[in-house]
Amino acid sequence: MNIDTLLFDLDGTLINTNELIIASFLHTLEQYKPGEYTREHAIEFIGPPLIDSFESVDPTRVDEMIQTYRTFNHAKHDELVTEYEGVYETIERFHKEGYKIAIVTTKIRKTALMGLKLTGLDQFFDVVIGLDDVENAKPDPEPLEKALDALGSSKETAMMVGDSQFDVQAGKNLGVPTAVVGWSIKGEEKIKTFEADYILSNMRDLLAIVGVEHQ
Repeated sequence: MNIDTLLFDLDGTLINTNELIIASFLHTLEQYKPGEYTREHAIEFIGPPLIDSFESVDPTRVDEMIQTYRTFNHAKHDELVTEYEGVYETIERFHKEGYKIAIVTTKIRKTALMGLKLTGLDQFFDVVIGLDDVENAKPDPEPLEKALDALGSSKETAMMVGDSQFDVQAGKNLGVPTAVVGWSIKGEEKIKTFEADYILSNMRDLLAIVGVEHQ
């Protein structure tokens, strides 16, 4: 496999924002629909853009719910975000070996940059495609195409790495190999249904898959 470009989702893939996202959803939902939503509901909302999740809660108050969510999310960000074991050194290695890497996220760019900076990963990523950089979010391939353009890469040598079905579908829609992380909060059974080409048990697995290290 000839891969020189890796497109990474951010939340739940490179950085552990799960508790932050769940807390942000529960805080917001409790404010607008007291007692109606549980942690399990919040986990279901992880992946798609906020606008889609809140549309299903109350279409008339989507904008204010997003505002409430983001205010809480930014206030609690540094307290609740942690990194996944093996991610930093793997990304550093790809960077050192000259791979072209980008972030493709359904977060707005400002929030994405907060997470990258907190974990020190910002130094490795020159290209970050956020929700506010595109017309269509994943699973549409547009964000991935934008990232490839910015990197000067072609899809023939690219791969998509993420933690949700939207990441895998976006990769499939573009026609590139896909890898899903085994630590997705969605759980092992659910991960298998995404039908990604690879399931990673640690981000380091990716080094062997693309040929940086031999198995």
